Amino acid sequence: MSPVNHYVYMLRCKDNTLYTGYTTDPKRRLSMHETGKGARYTKGRGPFVLEHLECYGTKGEAMSREHAIKALTRRQKEALIKAGKMTEMRDQG
Repeated sequence: MSPVNHYVYMLRCKDNTLYTGYTTDPKRRLSMHETGKGARYTKGRGPFVLEHLECYGTKGEAMSREHAIKALTRRQKEALIKAGKMTEMRDQG
């Protein structure tokens, strides 16, 4: 059995707002958001762009990071996106 990865992601909604969330399957979760079944906040705000993705070995680490990102200002979130830390998803194709 392969280890489960835990991801924290940021989506840019069509209204240019940012949504931060946690998942173990980024592609499935994005699909859920697109079909209106992801989160109450994102319902009706699609289409979405996956702007940022980070991978962690444990759920606890990922949840802590999600909380930290949610506490950032908009400017800080944009800087995080600009820093281009989305290597994990690109590597997985």
